[in-house]
Order: sequence, then structure tokens, then C-alpha cells
Amino acid sequence: MLSYQHAYHAGNAADVHKHAILAWALAYLTQKDKALSYLETHAGRGLYDLSDAAAVKTGEARQGIDRLHARFASDHPYTNVLAETRRVHGLAAYPGSPLIAATLLRRFDRIDLAELHPQEFDALTDVVPHSPNTRIHKRDGLEMAKAMTPPDPRRGLMLIDPSWEVRDDYDRLAKLVPAIHRKWGVGVVMLWYPILADRRHLPLTAALRDAVPAIMIHEVRFPPAKAGHGMEGSGMAVVNPPWGLDAEIARLSAMFDGS
Repeated sequence: MLSYQHAYHAGNAADVHKHAILAWALAYLTQKDKALSYLETHAGRGLYDLSDAAAVKTGEARQGIDRLHARFASDHPYTNVLAETRRVHGLAAYPGSPLIAATLLRRFDRIDLAELHPQEFDALTDVVPHSPNTRIHKRDGLEMAKAMTPPDPRRGLMLIDPSWEVRDDYDRLAKLVPAIHRKWGVGVVMLWYPILADRRHLPLTAALRDAVPAIMIHEVRFPPAKAGHGMEGSGMAVVNPPWGLDAEIARLSAMFDGS
């Protein structure tokens, strides 16, 4: 949806959950001296200012990164990326997933980012470091996901993180993730989804488990940023989870349980 802008929600508890898993997985994959591909379907602007009026208005960052930051180990990849982002861009800066990937990946890794929103696309092109192996696409992200799998190199990770503003997204993603897995059997595919009061995610996760029995699904709950806030938690479904991710999500569960 072209109406969605993540600046209002940057650094919220769901971002912490999603970005911590992403950063850990990319840091793990880059331990091997072998090129990999990173694809992202809904990239956003890549960098956010948590002192901006949009972020202050919702207060979601206060209940997210501001509250949870100290619970991460000092050597966690997420902690390292956050520190580097703030060193370069200031203490109110928060990295979106494209900047997390660009910070952790190597120059010989390939990055393909999709973003349709004109202002978000322009901001993204200013933020992500230019490289021969980095391409930013002004195109539908789910269409890109289908068209560009399997990527070259085949080893790699895809993050699917739509706005979920259209109910049809749940049915589309329940079909798309298994289809991508069939085309790209070795790829790590991560799908983030919100947990809302009406539990509309349940048919999605049930369908994913039926289609990909070995899929890893991790969910956390957290207090609402404000009274009446619709999101009650965050979920991440991971096809082909990297070795050790089960231990990492167990730590995240303990962190969020201490909310």
C-alpha cells in the first residue's frame, strides 16, 4: 500500500523482534567466506529519526527500542548495527532492515531492495551505500520476490515485511512463501506478521505449517504503546532457519517475557 509509511512505527517492539532476528541471521550467514544474496520486498526508507514528529506522536519507540535496548548483549549483531547507525547518523537514528543488511553484508554479497512509495524510495536511495552489487527496485515487492527467485548466488536470505493493510495479504502470503520455497529450496525466507486482537494471523500460520512442516514460527507479546493500540505482538516465520536460531529466539522470548 502506497499510503503506509513506517516512520510512525519505527523502533517499536515489533521492529526490535524482527530486526534482532534478521541481524543475528545475517551475522551468522556471513561467517562463511562465500557470497550470498539478500532480497527485501518492502524496504521502506532504511533510516528513521526517532525524534521526528511522526515517531514521537505514536510513542511506539519508547515502548520498543528505548525500553528493550539494554536487554541485548553488548556484542549482539543488532546492538552493533544500532551503535554504528547512531555513530554515523546521531543518537536518535534507527536503522531499518535495509540498513541493517547493508551494514552487516560484505561488498561481494548481493542486495536487492524493493520499494514502491515514491518518497520512501527516494530516501532509501540516499541512505543505502551505493555498490555494484546493490540494486534498489521501484517495483511491487511480492512480484519481485517471485521474479527473482532463485537468485544468484543461490545462498541467501529474503525478508518479506508487507504493511498488512489489505486483508488479502494474509491469503497471498500463505501461498507465496511456499511457492518461493519450492523455487529456492536453499534460501532462508523470513516473513514478518503482526499479531492483532482479532487473531487474523492464525489461518496464515496454520497454512504455512501445512505447506512447510519444518518452518520455524516465533511470536512474542508486548504491552500496547497506547491504550487501544491494535497490535499485541509480533511474529516471524522462517523457512530454512540457520543453525542456532532456535537458541536465539529462546533468548528473545525470555527478553520479551520480562516486559
